[in-house]
Amino acid sequence: MPELRRHHTRLALSGLFGLLCAVVLSFATPARAADPGWSAEPAAGSTARPGGARPYFYLEGTPGTVLEDRLALSNPTDREHVVTLRGADAYNTGAGALAVRPAARSTGAGSWIGFGAARTVTIPPRTRAVVPFTVTVPPAAAPGDHPVAVVATEAGHEAAVRVHLRVSGPVLAALTVEHASVSGKGAAAVIHYTLVNRGNVALAPELSVRAEGLFGEVPGRTLRTLPVELLPGQRVELSEPWPGAPVLDDVRLTLTVTAPGGARATTTASAWFVPWGLVGWIGAGLLVPGAAALVAHLLVRTRRASRAAPPADADGPSDGPGAHAEPHVTEHELTGAPR
Repeated sequence: MPELRRHHTRLALSGLFGLLCAVVLSFATPARAADPGWSAEPAAGSTARPGGARPYFYLEGTPGTVLEDRLALSNPTDREHVVTLRGADAYNTGAGALAVRPAARSTGAGSWIGFGAARTVTIPPRTRAVVPFTVTVPPAAAPGDHPVAVVATEAGHEAAVRVHLRVSGPVLAALTVEHASVSGKGAAAVIHYTLVNRGNVALAPELSVRAEGLFGEVPGRTLRTLPVELLPGQRVELSEPWPGAPVLDDVRLTLTVTAPGGARATTTASAWFVPWGLVGWIGAGLLVPGAAALVAHLLVRTRRASRAAPPADADGPSDGPGAHAEPHVTEHELTGAPR
């Protein structure tokens, strides 16, 4: 029973992203100007949802087994279409979207997918073709999730259907959050960070942000599910709006990321918020009286120094041994300086 509950939990989590994945993977390749006139989707089966529709495949097996499923290709047009099929590795782009690798670079679990003699399929007009395929799990396959897709191609147009493939065995949900920083200020402030999946299962991460300033706690971000499915071994760079950022404060941020399965990670970042425009106006206001006070101080010191000099005899040297003549110094009045 616990294993059955875990299986249903995995299906439920996969369902949160199933429709998104089907759509994202379909336009992970460059967009085409014209509709190809055909579509690809999982064929209805015993695990189909109500109505017979499945937005993705879900397959699980032990190392060394061969898994089977069927792909449906629909051609509602009045002309024939010839479609080529292949398996492909799925991955996260740097921004977190899901994409598929080209044929030459699908050397992982995508190469486990085979179509036998049906790699190229001709679909007659107004026909729905069902094509079986297999996933041959190598005996030494590592346990955990192996994100792949079935890709159909014709005349440069590609449509990819997600395959949630899991190899039975011990699983580990683990992640780290790294390189946190803040850009912008006020309502335009943005928190930047990197998520890394350190485990062997796909994760649906949740993020919360706590902020502590010099004057107490600052509004951060409450716990929310991030719009990304983080695949095993993948790294994504994300950003988070922070409308509660202060105008003037020294803030310490604590980012906490969690995911089903017990994954949890935290990191911190510091950010100064200074309204430099206001500081410039205040500085300019203080500069003028400060400069005036400095000039007045220098004038006073100069006047005192001239008054302290000994008077000189204009008619000649003074009496007494060792006396010598000094030039007569006329004392000038320094106007504008306090006495």
